[in-house]
Amino acid sequence: MTQRATLYARYSTDKQRETSITDQLREAHARADREGWHVVATHADEGVSGSTPLAMRAGGKALMADALAKRFDVLIVEGLDRLSREIGEAETVVKRLEHRGVRIIGTADGYDTEARGRKVMRIARGLVNELYLDDLREKTHRGLAGQFERGFHAGGRTYGYTSAVAEDGQSRRMVIDDAEAAVVRWVFEQFADGHSTRHIAHQLNAQGKPSARGGTWAVSALQGSSEKGLGMLNNELYIGRVIWNRRQWLKDPETGRRRYVERPKEEWQVREAPELRIVSAELWLRVQDRARRGPARGTRTGKGAIPRTLFAGVLRCHACGAAFTAINSKRYGCSAHRDRGAAVCGSSVTLARDMLDKRLLAEVREELLNPEALAMLQREVGALLADLQRQASGDAAAAPRQLKALDAEIARLVDAVAAVGISPALQQRLRTAETERDRLAQLIEQAEAGPRQVIEDVLARYRRQVLELQRVLDEDADRDRTRQLLADMLGPVLIGRDADTGATWAEMEKPAERLALNGSPVLVAGAGFEPTTFGL
Repeated sequence: MTQRATLYARYSTDKQRETSITDQLREAHARADREGWHVVATHADEGVSGSTPLAMRAGGKALMADALAKRFDVLIVEGLDRLSREIGEAETVVKRLEHRGVRIIGTADGYDTEARGRKVMRIARGLVNELYLDDLREKTHRGLAGQFERGFHAGGRTYGYTSAVAEDGQSRRMVIDDAEAAVVRWVFEQFADGHSTRHIAHQLNAQGKPSARGGTWAVSALQGSSEKGLGMLNNELYIGRVIWNRRQWLKDPETGRRRYVERPKEEWQVREAPELRIVSAELWLRVQDRARRGPARGTRTGKGAIPRTLFAGVLRCHACGAAFTAINSKRYGCSAHRDRGAAVCGSSVTLARDMLDKRLLAEVREELLNPEALAMLQREVGALLADLQRQASGDAAAAPRQLKALDAEIARLVDAVAAVGISPALQQRLRTAETERDRLAQLIEQAEAGPRQVIEDVLARYRRQVLELQRVLDEDADRDRTRQLLADMLGPVLIGRDADTGATWAEMEKPAERLALNGSPVLVAGAGFEPTTFGL
């Protein structure tokens, strides 16, 4: 039987060009031709670092999906470093592929799943690749340090500044953006005159002034942290003092996301740059003196409070979709309206926290803990399944014939890919056909199984979760677990106000029906339940 081969290529931005992808694939195709393998798919990632997890790259994600679906037998790459330069992840990826019977071939590094001693080679290559990453980080950091010492721009974007080409024609220098600098001075003057950062953020958004990232202004962008130098009002760059190497970005090995940690103060590099001063020394001192006296009334500082209500993280503003949070010790309100102003969200609805918590909890108890709820759910699920059965009866009868036709089409598509290579159109059609084939196979299986097992599974899951909710509510001890259960059962709860009557209301999925849908792809496919709305 002819082996099916998939090709994968990747290049990063260091010492490589976009043509690197073409070069890698040319060698991979040549190897496949020599072996007589049919190339069924090609995946690539351009300008992506080898330290980025494979599953977080577009091409890498498609590659692993094809591997899990057993769409190929051989993977051809230039070397294992194309999959990952981090030894831990490379080992995991290779073991997962080889465990599923995939043979891995490296055209440049000589790796072959069938070769003796491949494990020793893999570990040695992995160590070299990881050391390369460490060396690259050190060289990059050293290069940026040199740029900083020579007075060039070595950091990210700061509101109030832009970058321009330096005298050498290659490096970049930071320069003042006059329009944004005027906004910076206005913010400092407003705060020094006694206005809260919340009031300032509201005014900026009302004036249509975009933030540094192009969005709307929030309190945190202005207030930040004086200890970490975060936030506009704490940034010493505005008085012409450039600080570099203050923090370090680290990548989480599990998620691939980056987070920064503060470096020791003795590692900071500081340079006086009077040409970058936007705020006068007198205005800076007024702002710092005001900050030392404490925030103005209505200004939130520091980290967010630990959630204390049962419905924290569940409530949403109907007008803008932002979180509906505790705006003080007694009331809920829209976080976007509070922190960003009416220009971002016009909803001024606020509700007493105790009242809303009790009202929602009463709704949950009525929906889930009422003795009639189980019988009603059973009737609704049975009716929904009956509708699905009627709708699917015609499809189920025709499914075997359609399945046979799809198998023939997929075979033709695979032959076309083998003959001319895979194109985006062919790839999309092949995936669509395979998805439809899986759907038809599931439809046939469901028609044979009947609805009884589905109903039994739904009711068993429902009983388990209701019993656990009853236990945690009665004990009133594990608030975190209670909060998580309620969030799973309710989903988002929208809070709004009727424009005509002024009455406030809440809208959410019915808890019993949400429990029925969760974990049941059969019911999700034909879900017709309507959300419930009630007054507050």
